[in-house]
Amino acid sequence: MKISELSARTGVATRMLRYYEEQGLIAPQRLANGYRDYDAYLVNRVTKIKGLVDSGVPTRIIGDILPCLNQSKEIIVRDPDPKLRVMLVKQRDAMIERIALLEQNRDALTRYIAAMDQAMQPTT
Repeated sequence: MKISELSARTGVATRMLRYYEEQGLIAPQRLANGYRDYDAYLVNRVTKIKGLVDSGVPTRIIGDILPCLNQSKEIIVRDPDPKLRVMLVKQRDAMIERIALLEQNRDALTRYIAAMDQAMQPTT
């Protein structure tokens, strides 16, 4: 698929997709005419990358984290950095807090929708 289609399917701007490529996070194939061809599996990968970026994880670290997202691959940490570990723990804890808030908001919306549904029911 073309970069524009990958962008449309993931909601990630083409400029950012090229940046992901520069960082080695995605690797499109090159066609004979030199055009990039993005495999369908990259939709899922780009979505995961975007989620990590949106969570505040730097792209320099995402390349190391990506294997963790695929359960079948073993995680190998080369030269572990204690400062990096502290940063990752903070990122993880911030994600946990955001997830809890999102769950609360989802539950509130669900209750509100149920109340609307009940109010719209004809009374007998």
